Amino acid sequence: MTETAPLTFDDLVGALSRGMKPKDQWRVGAEHEKFGFDKSTLRRPTYEGPSGIHAMLTGLQRFGWAPVEEGGHVIALERKNTEGYAASISLEPGGQFELSGAPLRDIHDICSETGQHLMEVKQVADQLNLGFLGAGFDPMWTREDVPVMPKGRYDIMRSYMPKVGGLGLDMMLRTCTIQANLDFDTEADMVLKFRTSLALQPIATALFACSPFTEWRPNGFLSARANVWTDTDPDRTGMLGFVFEDGFGFETYVNYALDVPMYFAKRGDRYIDASGQSFRDFLEGRLPALPDELPTHKDWADHLTTLFPEVRLKQYLEMRGADGGPWSRICALPALWTGIFYDAPSLAAAWDLCKDWDIADHERLRRDVTKLGLKAEVAGRSVRDVAVDMVAIARQGLKNRARFSGGMVDERGYLAELEDIADSGVTPAERLLDLYHGDWQGDLSRIYRDFAY
Repeated sequence: MTETAPLTFDDLVGALSRGMKPKDQWRVGAEHEKFGFDKSTLRRPTYEGPSGIHAMLTGLQRFGWAPVEEGGHVIALERKNTEGYAASISLEPGGQFELSGAPLRDIHDICSETGQHLMEVKQVADQLNLGFLGAGFDPMWTREDVPVMPKGRYDIMRSYMPKVGGLGLDMMLRTCTIQANLDFDTEADMVLKFRTSLALQPIATALFACSPFTEWRPNGFLSARANVWTDTDPDRTGMLGFVFEDGFGFETYVNYALDVPMYFAKRGDRYIDASGQSFRDFLEGRLPALPDELPTHKDWADHLTTLFPEVRLKQYLEMRGADGGPWSRICALPALWTGIFYDAPSLAAAWDLCKDWDIADHERLRRDVTKLGLKAEVAGRSVRDVAVDMVAIARQGLKNRARFSGGMVDERGYLAELEDIADSGVTPAERLLDLYHGDWQGDLSRIYRDFAY
């Protein structure tokens, strides 16, 4: 099929089902965002200027990263590894720096890729008097303090967000996350993984909770980032109750995606504002923003990236429930989900943890963990107890996978920090609060000194 042929519903389904891969081809991808800051003022860097984001992107090109431009601005970098898989560095709306890693064979490779990236970033940042912090929510600066990056889609989103939710601009400008991307081999496998990971996503949110501060003081949340998603845009966020219903599959997700209002269509370097308009109308050549035009496969792929549920389906499944954090937790998140997803007995055991929860449980848990973390409860159990079981299941899955590093160590070590968090029942956010009220004596600037990469 050519790009100009009219798309059918079956084409949209096929765009997702083509993600099915035999088990021997399964890979893992990790993504993480981080806040840049000026070491002298602690302010977020602008795009332009001698110590700006553009200077960071320029400096990183010495390590073999190739620039990606839009409208005359460098807005991303790309680099292929020795196997030909590409990683990218991109900009979130407020200049948050994101590494979208290549699809890799194991967690050893992911942690190596992450470490190399952070080393390269630090080398350039040190020359520019910049630092980078892993956290779920900007601890200091207001929306108005945050510079906006020159990407066309973000202009459209910034205009649309306040129409559909109270915290969408915070999502864009003041949050950072860690994500993991994993494969499936059949539609049934995708369904089981989607249901299991969606139900357990709030447990991951509690384990990774790391955003207890807003504008220089405690905000009453352990994951302010997760709370932001409860009031961003109900059309494109949430726990997707239909995933747990009989008959769920690729077609169901396509129908959901078709009913999510569009943000834009891209033509060359130009973003066409289609906010609030219907992709169903686009399929019929009736999109007001592009009358008589039909969508391409690229338009559909772009639209899928504007859906923000706790787990997102593309040609793989994206785990979206974790706050940004230190290097160790960037490696821990893909380890957690790999141990569960890529070992059949572990996936079955994880589903047993949550299979009896109903949609009311899912929605309540999603909200409760933002404030209560591991002290929240679901179906008569504490989140801490579920988290202990979840991490233990992942550990057994990684043992069964038996993927060894050059030093003949398997992947289980990457779960050590999560085991400590679950066993103690104390989230990273609560540990930050203890420091704030204790050693830091209310001086939140210490977070930049003590927790920068």
